[in-house]
Amino acid sequence: MPDGAAAGAPVVADPSLLHLLAPKWLTARARLLAGERGRGARFAVLAIFGALFWAFVYVVLNRLLRYFRGVEEIGPLLAGKLLGLILIGFFSILVLSNIITALSSFFLARDLDLLVSGPVDWLKLYLAKLLETTVDSSWMVTLLAIPMFAAYGRVYQGGWWFPVVSLAVFLPLLVIPAVIGSAITLLLVNIFPARRTRDILSVIAVIAAAGIVLLFRLVRPERLARPEGFRSLVDFVTVLRTPTSPLFPSEWAARGVMSWLQYRLEYLPFYLLWTSAAAAVALGAMLHRAYYLKGFSKAQESGAHWVRGRLMRRIAMTLFRPLSVLKRELILKELRLFFRDTTQWSQLILLGVLVVVYVFNIKYLPLRGEGMTFFLINIVPFLNLVLAGFVLASIAARFIFPAVSLEGRTLWLLRSSPMEVRDLLWAKFWVGTLPLLILAVVIVAVTDYLLDVTPFMFAVSVLTIVLMTFAVAGMALGFGTLFPQFETENAAQIPTSFGGLLFMMASVAMIGGVVILEARPVYEYLLARMANRAPNPWELWLGFGGAALLCLGCTLVPIRVALRRLSAVER
Repeated sequence: MPDGAAAGAPVVADPSLLHLLAPKWLTARARLLAGERGRGARFAVLAIFGALFWAFVYVVLNRLLRYFRGVEEIGPLLAGKLLGLILIGFFSILVLSNIITALSSFFLARDLDLLVSGPVDWLKLYLAKLLETTVDSSWMVTLLAIPMFAAYGRVYQGGWWFPVVSLAVFLPLLVIPAVIGSAITLLLVNIFPARRTRDILSVIAVIAAAGIVLLFRLVRPERLARPEGFRSLVDFVTVLRTPTSPLFPSEWAARGVMSWLQYRLEYLPFYLLWTSAAAAVALGAMLHRAYYLKGFSKAQESGAHWVRGRLMRRIAMTLFRPLSVLKRELILKELRLFFRDTTQWSQLILLGVLVVVYVFNIKYLPLRGEGMTFFLINIVPFLNLVLAGFVLASIAARFIFPAVSLEGRTLWLLRSSPMEVRDLLWAKFWVGTLPLLILAVVIVAVTDYLLDVTPFMFAVSVLTIVLMTFAVAGMALGFGTLFPQFETENAAQIPTSFGGLLFMMASVAMIGGVVILEARPVYEYLLARMANRAPNPWELWLGFGGAALLCLGCTLVPIRVALRRLSAVER
């Protein structure tokens, strides 16, 4: 009994690993058992969409693998190459996710003050936080991997033991990135100022993710589906037999799975995976023992204040001078909030890379070969509007949907002021819509230029994407006001809420409605051009007019509903 302890009070001098993990488990169980209103409906909707997504991934991979299996000699090579590409993508995502998650679990979690100051063995603390980091950063990849392994096991008849084999290669594939990400975070915390580490990690992770996406696209894996692009069959087979990344654990996992599916089991990949995972944990524990206490001490320091940019303020004051003082200051407030959060503006890097990849894919569409008619060439940019609409909806969900929620507890100050709620909402609308509008017009104009479409299709594409942008922005602001998340500490978690899911569903419905309404007039115009006659003006007016009214309604109605909802908030 230590000095000063109360008589009869149990003292845990060296708690076990399960004892350290118990609070997390109890918290998760309490959330699941809580009788929150509407929780059952939310779980039901998420379960339905999750099952549909699993079914989609499974069906696509199943058909693709059946096609590969029907190809003699090179079919298994194609299946193995595809598995290697998927797993190396998983591995890269896991490393980036663990880098971000480790900062919170190892240095910023609320229970660390008690654990670090208490009689807790350093190794058990490291293992507990490592397991917590692994679970928090790997659950989504695990869900994606389930239909993938199911498709491989079904097509290649993996048998009853295939789930065990998949688990044997996937578990170390989760542990190794967790150790790497935790070690990188530990070193960065000890090198850079503590509170700036979050900003540095966000920028590094986004830049690395952008580089991975761009590198993967420049490799052009679609060439594997077109052997005629190689000089000879020997070159094609050589590319298939060459490991995608021979020193990466993802390649070992792919080899282990394919060796089981081809009934010639190799033990070396499993040995390499598990020994590498054990060695990584041992090295990570050594780094933790040497540098963790120093890094944790630095993490308690106060953050440095950002210096205000006078040049940027002068530019903004010049641009917004025609506006009233209230509107100008509201817009400047929104811009400051956006650039103050590194996790917000740093994602613009990744967004730019994704746009480049999107345009890159459009450029390499085979629209100049045999069999490509005037109708097909002009229908592709029309279908391109659907993809561009999905891109806009995703961006709006990330940047416009959380706009009201990010006000947090300061909303009472805005509501208690003599300012109208209308001014606040419209400031948020225009700050989010104008950059989105510029991006949308650039994407559609550049892709239509690369596709060499007719002037009519160019005008239809540009005008449609402009109207869809306003509609998506209005719906994002409206749903974000109806389903706010004022208590959240991370803006990235707001779009994944139930309201974010409803917004994406409504956006998809709106995009589908616009495409359906415009399909008939576009089809009529293309037929008229091919038949050298004038198109029916009534079909053009009805189709395009209906699409314009739909976009206008989806813009104004959600904003009016948001005004009523925000006006009802107590001052």
